Amino acid sequence: MGFPPHGRSHKRPWKHLNFASFLLQPLDYGFILMGLERQLLMQNQMRERQMAMQIAWTREFLKYFGIFFGLAAVGLTAGAIKNKKPGLFLPMVPLSFVLAYQYDMGYGTLLQRMKGEAEHILDTENTLLEMPKGALTFESLEKARRAQSKFFIEK
Repeated sequence: MGFPPHGRSHKRPWKHLNFASFLLQPLDYGFILMGLERQLLMQNQMRERQMAMQIAWTREFLKYFGIFFGLAAVGLTAGAIKNKKPGLFLPMVPLSFVLAYQYDMGYGTLLQRMKGEAEHILDTENTLLEMPKGALTFESLEKARRAQSKFFIEK
């Protein structure tokens, strides 16, 4: 018995395998489901990290905006008293709304209220979520791709 064993080429040990035999092998659904579960867990962890970063950014922004708001309130109050112009208080109205929103986002219940509203929309108003002209299909993507490639070839 010579080398390589069984008369197979040592350069291509997979030569005896073909694509049809690969397709006829039973699928390991447990392995596929485990991969899907891992992918879902990873996507959820990425979403949670992105939300945590958004909340942290809001809290950091609130610190700087709070300082700005305080300085603006003191400066506008002093200017209004000194010049006897109560109109100088007007910029405080929109600034106070921005401050309240940022506080609610960073430390309040805004995210819980938004989550509740999103769940309500998903449960009762899901027609608002439909894509214009329906869901994307492979055929519509191919049609758009062919049209775009013709556009670039013609120019």
